[in-house]
Amino acid sequence: MTLRVIGAGFGRTGTSSMKLALQTLGLGPCHHMKVLLDDPAQQALWNGFVAGQTPDWDQAFAGFNSAVDWPSAYYWQSLARHYPDAKVLLTLRSPESWWESYSKTILTHVNRTRGTGSWIDEVICKTVMRGQPEDRATALAAFNANTAAVRAAIPADRLIVHEAGDGWGPLCKGLDLPEPAEPYPHVFTTAEFLAQHAARMAAAAQGN
Repeated sequence: MTLRVIGAGFGRTGTSSMKLALQTLGLGPCHHMKVLLDDPAQQALWNGFVAGQTPDWDQAFAGFNSAVDWPSAYYWQSLARHYPDAKVLLTLRSPESWWESYSKTILTHVNRTRGTGSWIDEVICKTVMRGQPEDRATALAAFNANTAAVRAAIPADRLIVHEAGDGWGPLCKGLDLPEPAEPYPHVFTTAEFLAQHAARMAAAAQGN
């Protein structure tokens, strides 16, 4: 397998729904941050990258046809070079609505990992958010800078921009695929994220 779609949009830009959409279109399995959270082997692999190991993209994405959310959203430039035939997918929502969602969801994971040297700590907290993941201005600046960088670097014929609420249209047009008859998926709302996070914390506590 090789990546055919590289997600360059931050987490909480509809990436969970996009994961299902890509799989519906036959572009799965789709890599997503949830893979890292649920698979110790994946955690070890990506933690090794931030500890100094040279990333082996074919190993990191073995078995996957597409990737959205972090970590691909951080490494999109390197991945775009490594997989020159892949489309680059920029998932978006308004910066303010993104902050509202991020601050209630992903920020919880980031704060839990601070000081651990994990991939989330080193990349999202220290690098993307400049060590201030809870600062609204810093987070919004990072979000807007990523959007601008992707738009500037990726040619129009390779870039797919998908904003919240777009449905199948832009995605299928960019991939040159017919639109499915079923509705575009809408999953992993903020409430669902928080419920899943609580369940994961409870399971971890029982394991201790």
